[in-house]
Amino acid sequence: MHLSIIIPAYNEEQLITHCLSAVAESLSANARPDFTHEIIVVDNNSADKTAELARQSGAHVVFEPINQISRARNAGAAAAKGDWLLFVDADSLLNPGMVADILAHIDSGRYVGCGSLMEMPESPWWGTVILKIWSIVSVTFVWASGALVVCRTDAFREIGGFDQDLYAADEIYLSNLLKQWGRKHGLKFTILKRHPLITSARKLRLYSGMEIAKQFLKLTCSPRKALKNRNKLPVWYDGRR
Repeated sequence: MHLSIIIPAYNEEQLITHCLSAVAESLSANARPDFTHEIIVVDNNSADKTAELARQSGAHVVFEPINQISRARNAGAAAAKGDWLLFVDADSLLNPGMVADILAHIDSGRYVGCGSLMEMPESPWWGTVILKIWSIVSVTFVWASGALVVCRTDAFREIGGFDQDLYAADEIYLSNLLKQWGRKHGLKFTILKRHPLITSARKLRLYSGMEIAKQFLKLTCSPRKALKNRNKLPVWYDGRR
């Protein structure tokens, strides 16, 4: 089994090395003769040293000139050679237990893919509440967080990958398509719970509660329209770091 780990990254020089170190540690802890991997960092038109640092860490770097998360993820998948794809955000940290669980699900032959619950250290109290609510929604509807999506490559290519009409929430769209594909092939999509992904609380520090509330109010009032317009998604696209 060959696993392609795809990390979309835009101006992530502060965090990309930590992300890649966690990937390397997790892979090393789960090394076995029948398991090979590749690590692809998608430089999504960064203006900093993201690509340089990724290369120094041994990753294969792909360039995507249009600053859009779905395009970056798809660009990484297009370059991937693995029969499974693992998408993880550059501000998130894999752990050995999670990778072990992912490999066990792959080995079982019963899954088309999976997502994971998340933990967000140093989050303000209201951020913790939001994350708990999302965790309930994620498990209830079996929607992966964009911070981690794992799936079979053949399924990903057949359903067309991430929706490039969307500038956010493309992982929910993909989750639904993977579930549909899985049902046709007798396979399940699931959310891993035992070893949550550690993800950064950066946005909750960089944006006020009011700014985030306004962002989600726009999404609630007109979700499809807002998700298709990057100008209506400043929390994702204004470049604040």
